[in-house]
Amino acid sequence: MSNGGALVWCPFGCEEDARAASKALLDEGLIACANIIPGIISIYEWNGERGEGREVGVLFKTHAAKVPLLTQRLAHLHSFDTPAIMHWDASAHPAATLDWLEGLNTGGLGVGRD
Repeated sequence: MSNGGALVWCPFGCEEDARAASKALLDEGLIACANIIPGIISIYEWNGERGEGREVGVLFKTHAAKVPLLTQRLAHLHSFDTPAIMHWDASAHPAATLDWLEGLNTGGLGVGRD
């Protein structure tokens, strides 16, 4: 895992659940930011059946060191029995962004913000 930034993606069933989880993760210092994206149409296969539904996606910005705890906590907070939680390395960023994300580890999230 990278020592830099990471992005975690997770869809929710409704905006209220997405907001509640985002605020909890922010309060717990596991994320620096959550981008809530309403109006997603999901076409999927689950338990051998095809379905379609509306979801609210959330892109969480965090430090790579927080990903294991973040994904564990997100799974606990989520209303789905088996939420789709995925992350990827996001280490290609300017120094100010890394300083901001490093604040998750040091308690100084104001660093790097304009």
